[in-house]
Amino acid sequence: MDTIYPLTIYFDASCRLCNSEMQNIKIHDHEDKLILIDCSAPEFDDAPFKREGINRNLMMNRLHAQDAKGNWLVGVEAFEVIYQTVGMASIAKLWGSPITRPWAERLYPWVVKHRYTLSKIGLPELFGLWSKHAARKAEKRSRLCSKGRCIISE
Repeated sequence: MDTIYPLTIYFDASCRLCNSEMQNIKIHDHEDKLILIDCSAPEFDDAPFKREGINRNLMMNRLHAQDAKGNWLVGVEAFEVIYQTVGMASIAKLWGSPITRPWAERLYPWVVKHRYTLSKIGLPELFGLWSKHAARKAEKRSRLCSKGRCIISE
């Protein structure tokens, strides 16, 4: 499926880990292709999505993203596309690689279930460091490419 932008991301901003990850991603969204929506907010209304079988509880327990044509991406698939969108190819590959994707699919529900505990023990800070490292690599590749020295694979 080709993603049609903007991509609207529904996430649990009440979770420090979730919010930190989405804010880190948004910092690298230089083309404003992503719209972040906090589905934990009291005023969030899931009525428009119910006919599609999607409600607030589902959005709170699995990242949901909807493209401009109404196509849904959920969980690991959403993360892969989101990271590709902001140019963080190395992280996108972790979510989408045939080798790591099965592990991500198994691990993601566990992380969601324990996200508040993981937030308390410092995972958002660790993820933030890793995300910044990946972003620096992407920016370096971009600079090299603008000078005619593109790096095709990592």
